[in-house]
Amino acid sequence: MSHPELAEKFAANVERMKWHDKALWFVRVKRDNQSKSLDEWEELRNTADKIKSHTLSHLDEYLEQFEKNALARGIRVHWAKDAKEHNEIVLDILRSNGAKMIVKSKSMLTEECHLNPYLEEHGIEVVDTDLGERIVQLRKEPPSHIVLPAIHLKKEDVGTTFEKFLSTQKGNADPTYLTRAARAHLREKFVGADAAMTGVNFAIAETGGIVVCTNEGNADLGASLPKLHIACMGIEKIIPRLKDLSIFTRLLARSATGQPVTTYTSHYHGAVEGGQMHIVIVDNGRSKILSDKRYIKSLQCIRCGACLNTCPIYRRSGGYSYGYVIPGPIGSTLAPSRDLKKYYSLPFACSLCFSCSNVCPVKVDLADQLYLKRQDVVDAGYLSPIKHNALKMATWLMCRPKLMDFAGFMARKMVPILPRALLYSKFNLWGKNRELPPFPKNSFKELYKAKKGIK
Repeated sequence: MSHPELAEKFAANVERMKWHDKALWFVRVKRDNQSKSLDEWEELRNTADKIKSHTLSHLDEYLEQFEKNALARGIRVHWAKDAKEHNEIVLDILRSNGAKMIVKSKSMLTEECHLNPYLEEHGIEVVDTDLGERIVQLRKEPPSHIVLPAIHLKKEDVGTTFEKFLSTQKGNADPTYLTRAARAHLREKFVGADAAMTGVNFAIAETGGIVVCTNEGNADLGASLPKLHIACMGIEKIIPRLKDLSIFTRLLARSATGQPVTTYTSHYHGAVEGGQMHIVIVDNGRSKILSDKRYIKSLQCIRCGACLNTCPIYRRSGGYSYGYVIPGPIGSTLAPSRDLKKYYSLPFACSLCFSCSNVCPVKVDLADQLYLKRQDVVDAGYLSPIKHNALKMATWLMCRPKLMDFAGFMARKMVPILPRALLYSKFNLWGKNRELPPFPKNSFKELYKAKKGIK
């Protein structure tokens, strides 16, 4: 199903749509307050943009430097060209160590590779330890947001889920009670785990170590108790130097959740005593994006979710309407880069308000990319004939100013007196869930000329 069809399902529940919108805007406002608290905010963004741009232009060198320094620390490094190879490498590591159950911190890469179902099919129990991730895992749902995976659920939904799977009190939706129940449940899993898996927020070429940012400490606990730690990262997670890290940590949490810094910023530069640490470096289509100068900046993304929190489309259509592991504006450019035919509708899930580009901490040109993606969709012939013809007609009209002025004049005269049944017919899809605004007496051009005294 296309984005409009899935969005319509989400928007059918008006109450849910409104609180989803409100909850995400609350996070956006927190982000704004934090950004305004730093006089050097724009300087940080500019510096992060330059670091990421430089790194991507020398990515092969930094990846090799990272591998060399990681190996020197006793870390085992693996390379995966795609999701299939990534999953096979992880399974092989687990099997060679006799692991039957792993605890996993949040990792969008493993979601992208569909690692959980793959391991479960091969007899490995996977426990997501981020609270939001665990909630959706129990419900057999994917995350609906890259930072707030259960944002689409209310506390009552969580209470019902925990009643079923954790035997909590019926009808008790108190967040403190539910959090304590989840903590007790997850502690047993941590203690009994054979291996731990984490994502990677930043991989430092200079040191050969990785950094993981969390608010719950689940990555720390998971990586500290078992003797086996597997970290999975996309090739774009590299930054050159340790001193570069401070730029990104000051931007990440402020952009993601509106807090000065994540509660835990954990550095891993080797295995626990007597243990093993493995890093799996994954391409999975990233090299294709790297080779296209129009979309290369999408690889600068640090997965903060700021573009989702600000996007008027995402806030009102929900994460599942995108049909891709990463929703929102960043997903709307990454998904078509992977499969344009399958995700042809996502570049149009955008009002081109440029809010996503304005809030991105590393200055990814998201709105520009989505505009270009639309052209790719048209050139590939994937746009529906109705929409394609409508756009061609609009282009033809807009290229003829006098005719457009006349059409506007007639619309202002005729539309207000048309019968409602005719105006809001099946041909007016825009009016299906919206009311047309009152038509003004004069056009903007007429008002402008009058104000400037132009005849």
